Amino acid sequence: MLYLLALLIGIIAGLRAMTAPAAVAWGAYLGWLPVAGTWASFMGHWAAVGIFTILAIVELITDQLPSTPSRKVPQQFGARILMGAFSGAVIGATAGSTIGSLIAGAIGAVIGTYGGAEARGRLAAAFGKDLPAALIEDAVAIIGGLLIVAAVA
Repeated sequence: MLYLLALLIGIIAGLRAMTAPAAVAWGAYLGWLPVAGTWASFMGHWAAVGIFTILAIVELITDQLPSTPSRKVPQQFGARILMGAFSGAVIGATAGSTIGSLIAGAIGAVIGTYGGAEARGRLAAAFGKDLPAALIEDAVAIIGGLLIVAAVA
């Protein structure tokens, strides 16, 4: 079950790189993720919540800009894999299964990146423009991330 949740948070990172660690930080801060006493205990600090939340908001805003590069370019893709792996590892740290959850999170990020790009392209074609598709993707990422973190609790 833990690996499935790590895979799912990785998929969220594939959709929105910074939303996944923001959801994990909020979960740790609210006590949903018992990270105290683990290497990931810093995620429960208000500073981590603030930093990741600000980064997630900045990403949500910049992703709506026409100049935003594709999520498949190496820098974007690498960031998504890194954030998926990190977020999965934090979830795994709650049960002492960091490495397996890190791998599951990275795999989820690959799935989310390619699947999300395909879905967003189809939605944008259906709407005739990209903004509604991006907003749907934002909502899925935010709500999904929080539900996944709540499921760990």
